[in-house]
Amino acid sequence: MLNTVELVTGVCETVSQGLDQLATAGRHLLDVATEEHLTLFSQGTHPFANALDEQISTGWRYQKMLDRTQYWGQQMLIYGIHTHIGLDNVAKAMPAVNQLIQYYPHLLALSASSPFWGGYDTGYVSQRTLLFQQLPTSGLPFQYHAWSDYERVVADLLRVGVADDVTEVRWDIRPVPRFGTVEQRVCDSVSTLQQVGAITALTQCLVHEAVGSDADAVHDIEILPPWYVQENKWRAARYGLDAIIIIDSQGTEMLVTDHLKHVLNRLEPIAAELDCLRELGWVEDMMSVGTAAARHRTMTDSAFGMRVDQAKLASLVLASAEETTNSILNWR
Repeated sequence: MLNTVELVTGVCETVSQGLDQLATAGRHLLDVATEEHLTLFSQGTHPFANALDEQISTGWRYQKMLDRTQYWGQQMLIYGIHTHIGLDNVAKAMPAVNQLIQYYPHLLALSASSPFWGGYDTGYVSQRTLLFQQLPTSGLPFQYHAWSDYERVVADLLRVGVADDVTEVRWDIRPVPRFGTVEQRVCDSVSTLQQVGAITALTQCLVHEAVGSDADAVHDIEILPPWYVQENKWRAARYGLDAIIIIDSQGTEMLVTDHLKHVLNRLEPIAAELDCLRELGWVEDMMSVGTAAARHRTMTDSAFGMRVDQAKLASLVLASAEETTNSILNWR
C-alpha cells in the first residue's frame, strides 16, 4: 500500500549495527516526512483507517496479487517486522525454520500491537496476524527435516501456478534462498528501536542455538505437531503475553511469559557470544510493560466489539508516532 514505507538494513554482523542503520534511515525519513507535515506510525495495523479506501502500488506483482485475492488483498493495511538471519550452509535452513516455529507464539505475543480494525476492538491482540494469513501461500509454513523436501514443495507450487517464483511463498517463517537467510515474519510492527532490537536478538539467538556457527553444530530440531503449531499461533494472536502455549510434542503447556524467562536464561551465553546481550535483555522490559495492544485498550477504555471513540484512537496514533519519533531521534 502507498501509505507504507519499509526501512531496510544492509547485512549486519550484530543487532546493534542493524539498529544504528535503522536509526540513520529513520532520521532521513523523518526529515522528509516533517517537510510534508507527516509523521511515522509503526504498529501492526492502523486502528481506524478503512483499508478499502487505501491505494495499492501499481507494481505488477502487487496488482497481480490484488486481481487474484480481491477483497482480502485490499485488506492488507498491516505492518510487520521481518528479521533475516544469515546461514552459511543450506543444511541449516530447515532446522532454523523448525526452531523458530516452536517460538512463534513467544515472538508474536511480545510484539502484539494490533487490537483495532476499522475503529472496532477485535478482541484479539494481533488482528494483523489473522488478516495476513488470508492470502494464498501466507500463514504458517510446513515443517521439513531436509532442504530437498522444501524444494519439492516449492517446485509443486510453481508447477500448479500458486506462485510465479519463490518470493511469492509468503510464509510467516521461511528460508530465503537468494539471500541465504531464514526470515522471521511473525511479528507485528512495534514503535521503538529498542523493541525491534529485542525481537531481533531473540530471533538471532534462537537460530544460533539450533544451527550454531559450524556444520557440526546443527541439531535435529523437534517438529511440533501442526495442530499444536496452529493452536499456538491462534492463542498468541488472541491473548498475547497472557497466552498459555504448548511447548513440546507431549502437549506440555506454560504461560508464555514463564516459558520466555526460562528461554532467556538459556540463551544468555549465546547472546554474549553474538554481542547482543543488551538487546536480549530488552525482551524482559517488553514483558514487564505488557503488550502494546493491552496498553492501547487501556488508553481507549475499549473491549471486544466496541466501536472505539475516534478521538481516542487519533490520540493513540499520535502518541505512538511520538514514541517512534523519540526512539529514532534519541538513539545513541
